Amino acid sequence: MKYRWNIARAEQAQRSVLCGELRVSPLLAQCLVNRGLVDPEPARRFLQPRLQDLSDPFLLPNMAAAVARLFEARTRQEPVVLFGDYDVDGVTSCTLLSEVMERMGWTVQCYLPHRREEGYGLSQAGAANCLAQFPTRLLVAVDCGSTSVETVQWLREKGVDTVVLDHHQVSSPAPAAVALVNPHLNSSPDPAATAARELCSAGLSFKLAHALVKEGRGQNIPEALTLDLRAWLELVALGTIADLVPLRGENRILVRAGLERLGTTARPGLVALKEVADVGSKVGAYQVGFQLAPRLNAAGRLETATDSLRLLRTRDLDEARQLAQGLDAQNRERQRIERGIAEEVIQAVRARFNPVTDQVIVEGQADWHIGVVGIVASRVLHEFYRPTLILGGEGESWRGSGRSIAGFDLAAALRECDDLLLRHGGHPMAAGITMAPEQLPALRARLNQIARRTLQPEQFQPALQLDATVRASELGLDQVRELSQLDQTGIGNPAVQVLLPGLRHARPLQRIGADKKHAKLWITDGGVVHEAVMWGVGDGALPVGRFDLACVPQISDYNGEVQLKVLDWRPEAVADNPHPQLDV
Repeated sequence: MKYRWNIARAEQAQRSVLCGELRVSPLLAQCLVNRGLVDPEPARRFLQPRLQDLSDPFLLPNMAAAVARLFEARTRQEPVVLFGDYDVDGVTSCTLLSEVMERMGWTVQCYLPHRREEGYGLSQAGAANCLAQFPTRLLVAVDCGSTSVETVQWLREKGVDTVVLDHHQVSSPAPAAVALVNPHLNSSPDPAATAARELCSAGLSFKLAHALVKEGRGQNIPEALTLDLRAWLELVALGTIADLVPLRGENRILVRAGLERLGTTARPGLVALKEVADVGSKVGAYQVGFQLAPRLNAAGRLETATDSLRLLRTRDLDEARQLAQGLDAQNRERQRIERGIAEEVIQAVRARFNPVTDQVIVEGQADWHIGVVGIVASRVLHEFYRPTLILGGEGESWRGSGRSIAGFDLAAALRECDDLLLRHGGHPMAAGITMAPEQLPALRARLNQIARRTLQPEQFQPALQLDATVRASELGLDQVRELSQLDQTGIGNPAVQVLLPGLRHARPLQRIGADKKHAKLWITDGGVVHEAVMWGVGDGALPVGRFDLACVPQISDYNGEVQLKVLDWRPEAVADNPHPQLDV
């Protein structure tokens, strides 16, 4: 088994309430309970997300102050500069805000920092370059700025007001912005405040646009009276999915509505991007996360995201196609660089890897591109399932990104290494650092010491959360179609994963794919036969005899029948399964 199987307890009482109130199957009801949706009304809103259920944008901290300052700029005809980030969340946010504000009468410029020359966020170097290019008295930091205390003060001394619109953690003390719109400033346990803290900057930008329109309608501004913000929901869906925020609450509402529009979008940049990514009219979280977003991200990872911004804003399809082809080429270059570094790291680590002592992986080289080290860290973690930090060179200091596993708070661990680092920050599962290269061995030793103190051996086998144990013969088309109500899946709303016990092969399995690294199975529990696919199994062991499968039930795009995406398997283990099967 690749994973530790954790099977959700069958909550019969809670399940029965949902079955009766919502008229859903026990399996769907159990999946809702597993996602914390135990009351009928929140569960109904989850299954049927509606834009009218979005909260008032003015409930966000300091939103009123931000809107007041922006309307002051509009009255005085002051130009406004949006200082964004170079990832998809930042680029979609700048596109949305600039277009809405231009429609309503503002003069707006966008500035995106250069990853290598100016670094991440609202740095003083980036702000200085921004002002040199776009003089202004009002700068809006979008998807950054919540920790930029010194830069905001420097801007203030230059006579520039700063509005911060951001979803990252706020420093203490907070920047002295004229308005800091950040949902983390509201620590209330109220469900609306909790949901708002999960918005990314694209969602916050939609909220700001909504607030501007509401205020504009209150002032009888003609453009605000006719503006339909639904036209920008496709951008919100792009930014939200790409930024890996939980797809529940208001994020789920925005993403569901945005993906519907993305499937039939007329925006030239997105039409061209879908063409080069070979994405059709069916656009879900997978197509955004693995086909569209990587191409938008590629330019910012390697140099600057200006071409991504131009692509989203252009109204010329020929220009859009040219830009999309350029981003596609940059994405292929990004993949080549990333693949080369990842292979180098994996080979080096594998050559000396000791699973007992090597509990955290820390690697760096001066020639590794800092724009891809985060992706490389994810790939190395997937290979060894260890917290991983990968660093690249940048002059006298190296910058790196880390990814972690459940149970190891990477941000907290780095705080214990503060004396070895120049800068660091992040979250329990992901973090960034800047350090002198000569400190790398000491950092590796310190982090491994912390891991030995905090992690148990079983935590180095990833956990697999299974929603229920069901019989294969009762997992039919109707049940799988019903489960599609849980789409779109992602962080905070994982795909439905079930345990199917007591299976055997109905016919011999086949190795498939050009390199024969995948396998197709036909399984049965004595009733129906289902097709199952094991992706990337390589030379690994395949099920024999009687066995249990952990899998994702889905409907095949090829024949419209039930197909099982196999996650893991084990020899039949009826005796050690304490969870009763669901009567589905």
